[in-house]
Amino acid sequence: MTRYIAALIILFSLKLSAQVYTDKDVEICNSVFTFAVEKDLGSKPIGDVIAAVGKKFLGTEYVGFAIEKEGEEQLVIHLSGLDCTTFLENALVFSRLIKSGRTDFMDYQKELTYVRYRDGIIDEYPSRLHYFSDWIFNNTEKGIVKDISEEIGGTGIKFNVGFMSDNPDKYLHLAETPEFIPVIKKQEEEINLREYHYIPNSMVEKLEGKINNGDLIAITTNLKGLDIGHVGIAVKMDDGRIHFLHAPLAGAKVQITKDPLPVYLSKVKKHTGVIVLRPQEPK
Repeated sequence: MTRYIAALIILFSLKLSAQVYTDKDVEICNSVFTFAVEKDLGSKPIGDVIAAVGKKFLGTEYVGFAIEKEGEEQLVIHLSGLDCTTFLENALVFSRLIKSGRTDFMDYQKELTYVRYRDGIIDEYPSRLHYFSDWIFNNTEKGIVKDISEEIGGTGIKFNVGFMSDNPDKYLHLAETPEFIPVIKKQEEEINLREYHYIPNSMVEKLEGKINNGDLIAITTNLKGLDIGHVGIAVKMDDGRIHFLHAPLAGAKVQITKDPLPVYLSKVKKHTGVIVLRPQEPK
């Protein structure tokens, strides 16, 4: 009887795992690690690794809300379709693993959890770093990235976030579990007390030379209640300019902008500037 119960527990656990990722995700994960070995990426600076891994995902379909699942919060992996944040997260996670010589799918799951969740711990829906400014703050504290916006010439900015708590109907888990709303509201208040630094659109071209290949770019927005409207990766192209590698929007695929970053920013009215994050070498 005890063995029977134990077997049921194992099967139940496997079923839960199957809901989190698919065989296709494991295949893509392994293909990235194989690519890293072939290109000897482990010997390169982490910024160059991030740029190379990001380019590996060129042509991947944009899929929004792919990590939103009903029920309790769990790590959801969806590598066959990415939004802007999951694209950036995965490029960063894979690169940290490649640099540290950890190339097992279990290592990938652990590292993705560490980056995606507050202090690396899954503890219900609010533990996920929903606002990217909060993602910046927490992953800076972890030593994963360094916000270099101020040191390269950026100016101070304070956010006034509140979109999630003001629009709980737009979020599956907030609609399902209203008691999460005050927790999110408190997180928003904490974000709004912090001072960040950013480079306004008008200054990006002047400071472009201080942005490195593989730096992470968070684009600030003028949309009410939000902080960051889009994220991606800085890549230096053959023209010597910094372009933007990103998962742009529904109906599109992961791509590199034809225009240099300053020109791209100027063409989107909701974009107001950038926060530049420098990935840190894993210890």
